[in-house]
Amino acid sequence: MRRDTFLKSLLALTAAGGLPLAARASGANLKMMLPANPGGGWDTTGRALGKALQEGGLANSVNYENKGGAAGAIGLAQFVNANKGEGNALMVMGAVMLGGLITGRPPVTLDKATPIARLTSEYNVFVLPANSPFKTMAEVIAQLKKDPGSVKWGGGSRGSTEHIAAAMVARAAGVDPSKINYVAFRGGGEATAAILGGNVTIGGSGYSEFSQYIESGKMRALAITSDTRLKGVNVPTLRELGLDVVIGNWRGVYGAPGITDAQRKALTDLVVAATKTKSWQESLDKNNWTGALLTGAAFEKFVDDEFASLRAVMVKSGML
Repeated sequence: MRRDTFLKSLLALTAAGGLPLAARASGANLKMMLPANPGGGWDTTGRALGKALQEGGLANSVNYENKGGAAGAIGLAQFVNANKGEGNALMVMGAVMLGGLITGRPPVTLDKATPIARLTSEYNVFVLPANSPFKTMAEVIAQLKKDPGSVKWGGGSRGSTEHIAAAMVARAAGVDPSKINYVAFRGGGEATAAILGGNVTIGGSGYSEFSQYIESGKMRALAITSDTRLKGVNVPTLRELGLDVVIGNWRGVYGAPGITDAQRKALTDLVVAATKTKSWQESLDKNNWTGALLTGAAFEKFVDDEFASLRAVMVKSGML
């Protein structure tokens, strides 16, 4: 979109009672830190949000940067150090980052950045490669009980929701969670390749990351970590299979450190407006995400509560 056309659109929307012009102007050229390698949930979420911002006329451009490693801690550190006071910067984050911060204890922590909004909620699915000798979760559990180390669980970084879910499954099955053989990957693309290549026994991630492979028959879905079956998804819950495990994954965005209250409000207004666009709704449907918008003080409290809850689950599951 030409800049003069873009500015005319902003003025028209403001006059019509849309977002404050200051909010829209701050989003003219956005930077988006995706603290993971391409192909994973954070990458997909950030690019879907950027697309919604642009197609909704809320941002002139969105420049993405992928920086994977350490459950997002490397990207977080770069984001904090490079964008202080910048009101046009966003970073995707979520439950996986909290778990990684708990286990990794990096020098740069999430409280250095500025909470903006929770966006989505999603549950994890456990899958097998199509050529796996195992056919059901019961068979995997039987092998796990026989020899815990022989079952290689593949997923995101240590402390990710799929790592915690694997430990919870082991505990529910009567296996010492500290004995599970968990293989961590830097991003969804690496994990997917390892599963398809048979380099791990069983893989876990958000359903959206594996859906195309499940539908094509390249992966066999065994169970999902929700309390009830997902709409339109014929995959049993772990509870249905006799394993009392329920754990969700959520994703959101943070702003840079040191931004003003006005800058924070402008970014929040932009993100909220983006979630109301047709583009964002299409992304929710396509990826089987649940919209879970939460902003302001409520989002800050939610993150604090999630830190405490995840730490408690990790202790209970023998991860800490």
